[in-house]
Amino acid sequence: MSNPRSPHMAAPLTLYEGEGEKLLRSEQFPDRVTLLPGEHGSVRGRERIRILWGQDLLRDLLDGRYRTVICGVNDRDNSHGLIAQLVELVQTSQWSAQTVTNYARMFQESVALHAARDREPYVLKFDLDSLLILAILRPRGKEHFTLEDLGRGFQTVSKMLHDRRERWPAATVSFLNAKANRLVGADGQEPSFEAVLRTMFNAGYRGDVYTAPAMWRFADVGVFPTYPFPEGLERMRTGSS
Repeated sequence: MSNPRSPHMAAPLTLYEGEGEKLLRSEQFPDRVTLLPGEHGSVRGRERIRILWGQDLLRDLLDGRYRTVICGVNDRDNSHGLIAQLVELVQTSQWSAQTVTNYARMFQESVALHAARDREPYVLKFDLDSLLILAILRPRGKEHFTLEDLGRGFQTVSKMLHDRRERWPAATVSFLNAKANRLVGADGQEPSFEAVLRTMFNAGYRGDVYTAPAMWRFADVGVFPTYPFPEGLERMRTGSS
């Protein structure tokens, strides 16, 4: 009779000490995601965007985990945006939410006077010494960003990061569920996260993306840790086996 527990069999994996696993059953928490494995196979450096699920971008920035962050800025009111929190909390910052807004307004007015035909949006640089902010400026007169704005902005961002190792690692907000600089699709609604990732990737961006807290409530939908997503997803969408 064989021994059901051979000494060569691996012990079952555990995540937490004591009663942790019983206390942290996933169904008890409304804010959660089901993380699926990324695509395996050949590895090519810097050919993906890494997606951070459940992590706090502001805390990671203040902890010094990134050298550069990409976010939005406008020339009216940034008091509710990430950039306002950063310039107020980073100890080496000489900016405030108001001076950031004033600078964005001055830049917009200068562009309107001297380069009215230039393509928008522009990327403003705020160097806080310990952190570099690359802020995509919301086009003049607009109440929100579009995917086209985002694409042109990230083309510039990608050029500013290219071969500049002192500006890496880099992270960006998702631009979804934003309070100060909303992103709106052609139908007047927020675009999908996949559409945002595709726009960033096609513009050349290869850093990290932090998801908005509201996106942590999709427990019934599997999510991936990187973009591009596995090819199998597209095959399933087209009905292929």
